[in-house]
Amino acid sequence: MKRIEALSPLLISQIAAGEVIERPASVLKELVENSLDAGARNVVVLLEEGGVRRIQVEDDGHGIHPDDLSLALKAHATSKLAAEDPLNHIVTLGFRGEALASMAAVARVTVTARVAEAPHAATMTVSGGQVEGPRPAARSIGCSVVVEDLFGHTPARRKFLKSTGTEFGHCDELLRRLALAHPEVAFRLSHQGRALRHWPALTLEARVRGILGEEFLNQSLAIEDSAGPLHLSGWILHPTAASRAEQYLFVNGRFVRDRLLTQAVRQAYQDVLHGQRQPGGVLFLNVDPARVDVNVHPAKTEVRFEEGQAVFRFVWQALHKALTRTTPGGLGFVGRRSPVHEDIHSEPVQEGPMSPSRGVSGELPLPPPRFVAPSPLPGKIPASPHLGEPDPFHAALYGNSLLPAATLPPPAQGPDASPRLGEENSRVPEPPSFPLGQALAQLHGVYILAQNATGLVVVDMHAAHERILYERLKARHEVAGGGQTFLDPPYFTLSARELAVLESYGDVLTALGLDLALRGPQTVVLRSWPMELSGVDPEPVLRQVWADLEETGQSLALEARRHEVLASMACHGAVRAHHALTLTQMNALLRDMERCERADQCNHGRPTWRQIPLSELDQWFLRGR
Repeated sequence: MKRIEALSPLLISQIAAGEVIERPASVLKELVENSLDAGARNVVVLLEEGGVRRIQVEDDGHGIHPDDLSLALKAHATSKLAAEDPLNHIVTLGFRGEALASMAAVARVTVTARVAEAPHAATMTVSGGQVEGPRPAARSIGCSVVVEDLFGHTPARRKFLKSTGTEFGHCDELLRRLALAHPEVAFRLSHQGRALRHWPALTLEARVRGILGEEFLNQSLAIEDSAGPLHLSGWILHPTAASRAEQYLFVNGRFVRDRLLTQAVRQAYQDVLHGQRQPGGVLFLNVDPARVDVNVHPAKTEVRFEEGQAVFRFVWQALHKALTRTTPGGLGFVGRRSPVHEDIHSEPVQEGPMSPSRGVSGELPLPPPRFVAPSPLPGKIPASPHLGEPDPFHAALYGNSLLPAATLPPPAQGPDASPRLGEENSRVPEPPSFPLGQALAQLHGVYILAQNATGLVVVDMHAAHERILYERLKARHEVAGGGQTFLDPPYFTLSARELAVLESYGDVLTALGLDLALRGPQTVVLRSWPMELSGVDPEPVLRQVWADLEETGQSLALEARRHEVLASMACHGAVRAHHALTLTQMNALLRDMERCERADQCNHGRPTWRQIPLSELDQWFLRGR
């Protein structure tokens, strides 16, 4: 058996580099973070061959003292953490002191720096353990670091690198993240001698616009919320715009990939995303540094919160609150009541035993739809349903005649000609101030056409009514609550980890409406189950609840399953396509949409309405050209 030997310093550094230096982007991250910690206000990045051949980072920070230059390239030497500083109160991006030493073990590294009190700069080069310098050099106050021939001393590592384009893409994305977190710093990026990025020092909103584009801000909801030591700000994509996982999460200015935060964001979008779309946004969470551990990952991209459950709940509630306001009227219209509220249902009919509206009409503002108008046969959809009923818009457009406009008599000629029927009121009144305007007609029994101050509104009546019913069912069941007791309660065998969760989060499980009791060393019995989930197999739901609690200390799996049941009830109860609606019913549906939370999407995340502005309509018909 081979005897134990002490490793050489070079081999130790190369092994350590494997934890810190994965690819050129890893080098760039460490160098730019050093510049930011040094107080730089301008950072210039020059890359060659995606950073494999050369990475150069220049800044105007406070630099490195000439006497400290050789020490800066040694392992675990840093100016960011003193012996007496607590590890639970780290405010700098870097603090380990191993980055430059790790780079020097796998590449050729040259550091040139100057401090304000020094007459000139000093430079030093390290490659494969060989040191050159320090020696005098010329540069302004700040620091320049050049890393050449990455993994040249460890060719086995180099063969795992990707193409030049791929490696540059990782570097570009890394710089985007740092630029988003530090809008007060100007960044420049060049590759192969070509200037590609220039982000001047601006406000955060301007920096987000410059990196993610104007369209991102136009399709986003602003977030600003606080709770004690927690503060969350930024932007999240509107659910109908969330199509790709462009998600940037920052904790105290540090980009992180945190499962707890990602889960909180995903849960907030729970019933407003369509298909496989992913929630996107830029979110900045500020926490007391003493309550978050950033020293849990070599690359410092993961964190651990002291009170993870509280952080999860805070982030989820902040985003959930913003997403409830995705209504046609936006933030300022939520809760406004229309002057007249007309039920969209013409007359009551007998409810079935499975009707989602059973017992609801006395508790909720508006019961689910019970339309008595017969469905037209396929291909026989009326072109202009109910245009003869009293309505100020149609009276202005067509007069009070029940005949189609095309059959009205031609206008008389001459100055003494009497006006056409309805001509005395021929000027179309200004659209009302409702965000969704006034209904005009129904298109193919599927869409409602309405006019508002901006132009034409097209509403998917089934999707819109589905969301209205869903929100009302949720409100009803949140008020009713309660659970049902099993006559023959089910038993479950738990693993040791699940038993630990049961012991630690018993109060949380009780608050979720679950009554669990031990009946053996690894056996529990479920004595009570939420009433809305009657008929749902409890075991897979409970397993998910335990897994969520173990990972984040919080679980919304039960609530998600409950909402799935209610969403199905709302979907089956909503008005179907090819139902002819009166104008009164259409307008009532529009007013309900304006008051309903999350009315911009149905339960499945599909959009419920679209605005076609007058300017676009004018382009269709070449008006003004």
